[in-house]
Amino acid sequence: MPDTPRRKLERDALQHVTRRHFFRDCGVGLGSIALASMLNAGFPSRNVAHASEVAAHSGRGVNPMAPRRPHHRPKAKAVIYLFMAGGPSQLELFDYKPKLAEFHGKTPPDKFMKGKRFAFLKKNVTLLRPYRRFARYGNSGMTLSDLLPHHRDIVDDVCFIKSMQTDVFNHGPAKLFTNTGAPQPGRPSMGSWATYGLGSESDSLPGFVVLQSGPRGPRAGSSLWTSGFLPTTYQGVPFRGTGDPILDLRSPKGIDRNRQRDFIDTVNELNRQRLGVVGDPEIATRIASYEMAYRMQASAPELMDIAKESKQTLDMYGAAPGKSSFANNCLLARRLVERGVRFVQLYHTNWDHHGGGESLENDLPLRCKQVDQASAALVKDLKRLGLLDDTLVIWGGEFGRTPMGEPRKPVGRDHHKDAYTVWMAGGGIKPGVIHGQTDELGLEPTEKHVHVHDLQATVLYLLGFDHEKLTFRFQGRDHRLTDVHGHVVYDILL
Repeated sequence: MPDTPRRKLERDALQHVTRRHFFRDCGVGLGSIALASMLNAGFPSRNVAHASEVAAHSGRGVNPMAPRRPHHRPKAKAVIYLFMAGGPSQLELFDYKPKLAEFHGKTPPDKFMKGKRFAFLKKNVTLLRPYRRFARYGNSGMTLSDLLPHHRDIVDDVCFIKSMQTDVFNHGPAKLFTNTGAPQPGRPSMGSWATYGLGSESDSLPGFVVLQSGPRGPRAGSSLWTSGFLPTTYQGVPFRGTGDPILDLRSPKGIDRNRQRDFIDTVNELNRQRLGVVGDPEIATRIASYEMAYRMQASAPELMDIAKESKQTLDMYGAAPGKSSFANNCLLARRLVERGVRFVQLYHTNWDHHGGGESLENDLPLRCKQVDQASAALVKDLKRLGLLDDTLVIWGGEFGRTPMGEPRKPVGRDHHKDAYTVWMAGGGIKPGVIHGQTDELGLEPTEKHVHVHDLQATVLYLLGFDHEKLTFRFQGRDHRLTDVHGHVVYDILL
């Protein structure tokens, strides 16, 4: 008989009921042991997804964050994403355009502006000269401005992608697009996809950790590190930069480790009983969260105590124990991946330099001073410790800035989605490479375009995944990080 939509719905419903009864009636014993064995042995991606779901439902003796095998041999075990929220100006940092100085104050030719859209700029805007001095460094001859003196030390360890493009030119949606593959909230973030597919090598820290610095949080907030429709086990966990990484992590006075263990065992047993009745995977997430919190009570103080690092290391990062800063967060990121955390994302805010109060002249130098030394130190430190080979480091924002200036004083630039720069290092990336170029005004890539979905596909590839096969079925279809787009940028891979 033909497989009509009605028959398919009836079959799916029957399968759902059958699975629910299986989880309710057979959640312990041989079935659970077999599921745990399969999960820990690893599966190709689609099967990993199913194994994780089954494990989450069973809730007994199975760690939903247990390490799993991807599709192919990964080049990277962990990712550190240094996200410069607001859109750093590539034209003042990486992509030197002498023609902008030549045509400063003039209207760009129509052929360059055809079909362009910007967030705030209107017609008849004029070109703005670069506001920094540039020079070439390293064997690659990469151009860097005087705002990034410490980056000069890592140009031959880094791949600079000068031809990045995105689809969105407003901050919140553009950040969501870069992190989740969609400009609307509700989709899983890149870190969630990574931990969903790979699990984590740490049993005492979350698999996906978020660290923040700057005067405020990033636009779009926690939706940037959400697990979306994936189980909440895989969402990012924000850590504070000093003290306990999570508020109320310590036990109340008078409660020792034994009493805390008894309390958690009791609560978890109640949750397991409820899980056996309703089969809700979020109950399994709750159980795992209690267990993780208990283990973190012992592991977190040691992690956060960066004073144990040598003075040479602290000075290299510019880190200061007891303070909250981007430098401290970079050092914490290294300590997190050392301890098996899969994905660490750092957000540093206020890169939105339109002019006026936050200008290219006054505010951009301050932002660069806050991140330049520590970003370079992270690459150098990972390399020194032998961790860079299998740790992927990414540096960049949600978009770039326009070659035209905004009519404000002091000067600034508008959002630009069609051409900006991101750099990557380690984890299977070719070092000392410049990938892509832009036209003489910096409006558009002239070769080797890299879209946001291409960047996402490449990150997943380095972690061992075919981005088209790492999927999760939600609301009747299989979803993935790259939606229906994306190509791996093989040219930048070792």
